[in-house]
Amino acid sequence: MSERQTVGTYLAGRETLRRRELVWGWAREPAAPRWGHQEIVTRITVLLYQHVHQRRLGRVCASPIDVVLDEARALVVQPDVVFVSNDRAGIIRGQVWGAPDLVVEVESPGTWRRDRVWKRRWYRQYGVREYWLIDPVGRSVTVLTFPVRGRVRRRSFRGRASIESAVLPGLRAAAANVFDDEP
Repeated sequence: MSERQTVGTYLAGRETLRRRELVWGWAREPAAPRWGHQEIVTRITVLLYQHVHQRRLGRVCASPIDVVLDEARALVVQPDVVFVSNDRAGIIRGQVWGAPDLVVEVESPGTWRRDRVWKRRWYRQYGVREYWLIDPVGRSVTVLTFPVRGRVRRRSFRGRASIESAVLPGLRAAAANVFDDEP
């Protein structure tokens, strides 16, 4: 039986490529994602990296990378992909210490509820500006923009529709490209 951990004890453990998260002090180690999931993560990482690199907007990283959302409450997540803008690059210190500007989660049968409910709530609460939920079954990319005040803006993209981002100016990519479909 595992014991409650602080962020310090969690991060002091051995470095691993296994996915782990710390939720209110309790370590969670889900099974490794399946091939299709990782293929989508790879495609979205390349798409975001190319856009961000060409425009010198900041930095992109794929999981596993620890994102410390709340050190005091021991909340550490590992999104599938994160983007941190140049203006906020100071939060990258070995791990990401604070909310990235953009977070991407690819849904899996075992994680869809967690991604749509808990992580969505956490990302908004802790200051993520934009959250992408990728649904491999429905072949859609849902972009949720979290304003400082006001209502969440929700847009879904499928097929040839171009994904639009409030955080990444000028991004234009057909949703189908995320799923390796012909756009």
